[in-house]
Amino acid sequence: MSFTATAPPAAADRATPARTPAADVDNLATYISFGLAYLLGHGSAALSRGETPVLELPGWLPMTLLGTGLAAGTVQATRAALRAQRATTDPHTLRTGQLLGALWITAFAALFLAITGLSTTLDNPDIQTLLWPTGSGFVVGLIYVAEGATRRNTLHYTLGTWLALTSTAALLLGDPGFYWVLTLAGGGAYALATLLERRRRDPRRTHPLTTSTDEPAHPSR
Repeated sequence: MSFTATAPPAAADRATPARTPAADVDNLATYISFGLAYLLGHGSAALSRGETPVLELPGWLPMTLLGTGLAAGTVQATRAALRAQRATTDPHTLRTGQLLGALWITAFAALFLAITGLSTTLDNPDIQTLLWPTGSGFVVGLIYVAEGATRRNTLHYTLGTWLALTSTAALLLGDPGFYWVLTLAGGGAYALATLLERRRRDPRRTHPLTTSTDEPAHPSR
């Protein structure tokens, strides 16, 4: 009588859930919009404030330029996220994108309440001109950090870290140095991120072996 031993299935043969890649979001238009908001909004404030302003501008203009740019950047970020969601059918990825989109509304609503409450409690409406620039940069930076970590986008994560740190560190400086830091550090970071994002989205740079010619990648014998 013979016995046939049945070997237990190997651990490698056990079914393991496959990791779903995170949706890749094109942040190019978002970076340009936010970068212009920093350069025009904070830049005009830096030039028109201080004891010896370079330009004579109405007080409402810098905040209007900043708010317009931030609103345009938020719209671009939402559109980019929606385009990325349409490219995937994984329910977990879709749910993550929806939660990150709602984070923008929640964060800026909380920022509005905090700044309005402080200006009312301290009876100093002018404090909004100081808290909105640094607060918006801090909130946007933290959102970028969350999005970058979730989507495994190192560029987005690094930009968010830089914005959060420089926006709050600018409070250590007086007027107009505060706005110069936001203009140069924030606007410059967005300009650099725009170039790196364009390079990241370029398929010819993503796949260096892909060339415009039909020549083989290896030398001919």
